[in-house]
Amino acid sequence: MKRRTFTHMASAGAAVTAFNIGGLARAQVKEIRIIEAGGKSGESIDEYIKPFRTKTGINCVRENPNPLGKLRAMVESGKITACLFELGSDGVAQSRVLKLIEPLDWDAIAPRPMFPEARTEFGLGYQYFSTVMAWRKGVKEPKGWADFFNTKDFPGKRVLPDYPQYCLAFALLADGVTPDKLFPLDVDRALKKLGEIKRDIAVLWKAGAQPPQLLNDNEVQYAISWSGRVAGQPKIDFTFYQGMFDLSYICVPKGAAKEEKAAAMKLLHEMTVVQNQAKAAEVVSYTGCSPDLEGMLPKDKIGEFPTTKANKSVQWQQNADWWRDNGEMVDKKWEQFRLNL
Repeated sequence: MKRRTFTHMASAGAAVTAFNIGGLARAQVKEIRIIEAGGKSGESIDEYIKPFRTKTGINCVRENPNPLGKLRAMVESGKITACLFELGSDGVAQSRVLKLIEPLDWDAIAPRPMFPEARTEFGLGYQYFSTVMAWRKGVKEPKGWADFFNTKDFPGKRVLPDYPQYCLAFALLADGVTPDKLFPLDVDRALKKLGEIKRDIAVLWKAGAQPPQLLNDNEVQYAISWSGRVAGQPKIDFTFYQGMFDLSYICVPKGAAKEEKAAAMKLLHEMTVVQNQAKAAEVVSYTGCSPDLEGMLPKDKIGEFPTTKANKSVQWQQNADWWRDNGEMVDKKWEQFRLNL
């Protein structure tokens, strides 16, 4: 899985030298580190690091993976080895409560135009990704979640996420709930709806690579998948209709060295530059936070990206705050559901 944990001391991961300006000794950062999720998403961050390095002379080293426990251990120990940390929206919500991250300096970032939900006090939403309905080409095409859950008229095996935050809401949509009424989630109703198709659930996936592999091998015919995993696959179709969009955020661990944090704001600026986002979209078909990006995306692949006007307008956004407050309760019910499959 990509996606989709405390006292200050100098970062062990950065190289720092001293120089004088006006007789005042200051630290000159030579290198900073970012802990990110890995995979193609991590590789896309290089498209922001390159212009940052060219403009500042500062290198940025990527590390992964990025479990929340890693952030917590780093902050608790006071050994801040990276001044930037990638978190999902739920991770940001939890980290704020646990006081693991610091507010960003938006004046220093000086961002270019951004979607409003990507600009938050504690995180910069650098990448959008969507959870969508997908199916193997040649099977009966579902038009919505009610069809996906109608195994009589749309026969075939299903693969679903083994993560309730990427699954339960779609069951409610299939049961007639409208996107604007999803939260607070009726967990029992969602699980009941899932129970109706449990005989057709072949796999609960843990890794994002599983749905496309199972669809390509014809082991399942329908899937809930991350859009970037199925986009461009010749044997697979998918739709953004009533998909869920979410963001991956870049945050600053609490206690990060002041000089490193200042340098990091310059890297975050590059993440708001639309030209850099266009290059990142060549690496993975998730998209950055600029509302001007659509015009720079390849026309022959325009249907693959979550933030085009056509695709973003038919999706709904994950509610990270609800999951922060209710995740533990849901996990207990989810485990019971799994035992009954």
